[in-house]
Amino acid sequence: MKLSLGPIQYFWDRDTVMRFYERTEELPVDIVYLGEVVCAKRRALTTKDWLDIADRLAARGKEVVLSTLVLVEAASELSRMRRIAENGRFRIEANDMAAVSMVCNRVPFIAGPHINIYNRETLKLIADLGAIRWVPPLELGGDAIAQLQSQRPEGMETEVFAFGRLPLAFSARCFTARAHRLPKDSCQFCCADHPDGMDLETREGQQFLALNGIQVQSGHTVNLLPELPVLQELGVDVLRLSPQSKDMETVISWFRRAVDDDAMLEEAAVAVARAGSASPCNGFWRGAAGMDWLAGLNP
Repeated sequence: MKLSLGPIQYFWDRDTVMRFYERTEELPVDIVYLGEVVCAKRRALTTKDWLDIADRLAARGKEVVLSTLVLVEAASELSRMRRIAENGRFRIEANDMAAVSMVCNRVPFIAGPHINIYNRETLKLIADLGAIRWVPPLELGGDAIAQLQSQRPEGMETEVFAFGRLPLAFSARCFTARAHRLPKDSCQFCCADHPDGMDLETREGQQFLALNGIQVQSGHTVNLLPELPVLQELGVDVLRLSPQSKDMETVISWFRRAVDDDAMLEEAAVAVARAGSASPCNGFWRGAAGMDWLAGLNP
């Protein structure tokens, strides 16, 4: 089973991003997704910067994938997406159907978690368009994924979002700017002040969601490491770990140990839960409320 490092969802400054991927060169991940997926205004890195990072990671034996925006709102964003899709060197993770249309039947691509693949007919359609790997929608539970695994097209890999705050929704409105009483067009990039998202609690003080610019995330950190035996039994090919600002090396190392050695699973699950930027959840996987944490190694 392979490990992937998903695209950074937050707005980190250029130096932080560069240092993060310098460390990633040495980490035991097989696949690295690069690029801005949330907000087109976040341009701390240029397309050339991303390609330079990709070259260095590829030279260290990593499979590199360039991820596209989830929500495209302007012609300039579409043009930038086209340049990424036509880079000619690295595979693309398509996060909306505009990106799919740019790569379909031209180059193999990865269908990201926001393509909304819920049944075998859609999975076959995406495969026919050239997808070689798909990431199930984040609210899809283990039972549904098991059914689709038995029906997936030949040659299609499955990658499950196994760690990190879940990207639940996107909007043309910037939630972080509004929380700071700023208009979106003059946001002052206030999302940079929240390197793991801006926590949002209910009136009763319960951790509920996290705001990340135009993105709404889960307030808790999904952790499917305790479900590893089931994921392996289902034939899942890749586990995706979503970057957080602290302890990411710890998370990756413990996932790798558990995947390589079953005897390390319980110790690794505890260590990863402690390293998460928020308390853990696995409700969607278990068919419950997404924010729930249902303990135990099996559903």
